[in-house]
Amino acid sequence: MIEKILIANRGEIALRVIKTCKILGIKSVAVYSDEDVNSLHVKNATESYHIGEASPAQSYLNQDKIIEVALASGADALHPGYGFLSENADFTILCEKKKINFIGPSGKAMHLCGDKMKCKAVMEKANVPTVPGSSDLVKDVDDAVKIASKIGYPVLLKSVFGGGGRGIRLVNNDNELREAFEAATGESMAAFGKSALLVEKFLQKIRHIEFQIGRDSHGNAVHIFERECSIQRRNQKLIEMSPSPVVDQKIRDKIGELAIKAAIAVDYENLGTAEFLRIDDGSFYFIEINARLQVEHPVTELVSGLDLVKLQIDIANGEEIPFKQKDLVLNGCAIECRINAEDTFLDFAPSTGPVPDVKIPSGPGVRVDTYLYPGCSVSSFYDSLMAKLVTWGETFDESRRRMRTALNDFYIEGVETSIPLYKTILESKEFIEGKLSTDFLKRYKILDRLKDDLKKEILSKSDVALAAAVIHSEYLKSRVKSSPGQNIRWKAQMDRA
Repeated sequence: MIEKILIANRGEIALRVIKTCKILGIKSVAVYSDEDVNSLHVKNATESYHIGEASPAQSYLNQDKIIEVALASGADALHPGYGFLSENADFTILCEKKKINFIGPSGKAMHLCGDKMKCKAVMEKANVPTVPGSSDLVKDVDDAVKIASKIGYPVLLKSVFGGGGRGIRLVNNDNELREAFEAATGESMAAFGKSALLVEKFLQKIRHIEFQIGRDSHGNAVHIFERECSIQRRNQKLIEMSPSPVVDQKIRDKIGELAIKAAIAVDYENLGTAEFLRIDDGSFYFIEINARLQVEHPVTELVSGLDLVKLQIDIANGEEIPFKQKDLVLNGCAIECRINAEDTFLDFAPSTGPVPDVKIPSGPGVRVDTYLYPGCSVSSFYDSLMAKLVTWGETFDESRRRMRTALNDFYIEGVETSIPLYKTILESKEFIEGKLSTDFLKRYKILDRLKDDLKKEILSKSDVALAAAVIHSEYLKSRVKSSPGQNIRWKAQMDRA
């Protein structure tokens, strides 16, 4: 049985894993870079070890150093969190060789999930519907043009080794495809030493809907409902929710079965996420399995009542999933907003530096996973995600209203945040009516609305200031009338007002 877990990560996800470790009576081992000496995950873990410089390559991506610390600390298991090494199959295999229980799928399954082409072939064999496109790696640019002409433009040129929205190019004609192919090949060679590209049909006005899946070593497999992740920016998720506005129980059962079938097809064990695209006619297409805990996992926890990190640890311990599909009940609605350190008004430019003060929202149905505290700092070396604000309600509208209130209560001093953007989205008619798509921001000109909202807010504050000045001026006038001898001094104050 697992007694000590090394968490090969930082920030809020490291804190999240530590919390479950404490509940289970498992010792936790934190690792940290020069940049994270004063971070909360370092202070909250049972033990903490320095692993290198601020650069991820010298610390959180340093496989040998992390394995060295795991062995030295006596950790018998390793939780990768998300990002960094969480989907690195070679690292998973290294853990297996060193007899460290990797809390996630096997290296073999992860290799298969990470290779989009091989994974697609497996899914087609298992009768899991996939996006129309190349059935194998694209040989050269002429081959890519031939495939694109067959399935019709626009198409996506994708790197097999991409992930998290990276390595994807939208092209509309032969000339754009030729230019993009050359650039993508160069990037792939630079990053991985080899080029591996595929062509897929670009599906317009799509929704991104994913299913949380779990499978143990005893052959038990379940899905833990869906998450709607359609509100994105540059293929990066911003807001997630469960349930999806367009998924009823019949669809949930059908696509959930496909998600389980996908997990079985790649012999996936532990928790993961089967991701689908849904087009307007209601068709679903499988795109990938994310072989890790998702950033948005709290959404599923709130509607299912489960501790997903605990479930991960239980499965890694060789235990059976303690429930059947029929036992799961979807309760209420949960919404998550990713609070990023970005300046929305400067094309989402990173915003880093000290955070002198922070006020975390609270109350019924409000959850905040964060590494922030007064006096901390947002580093330029790592991801911009500072916090995950999650609200639950018996209905979508209750959850949305709680989120709106929580966003107003969330105060982060010193850096720009994505909070203003979320306020505008949550108040938009399209969001309220569930008219979601991956191009939501562009389709409904949300950034223009955000700027309008800011102008209204500024004018509102100006009106308040003007009203205060008028009231003060009237007060000064009354003082002038009652004290004629003070006329000169009061008049000066009136002029300033």
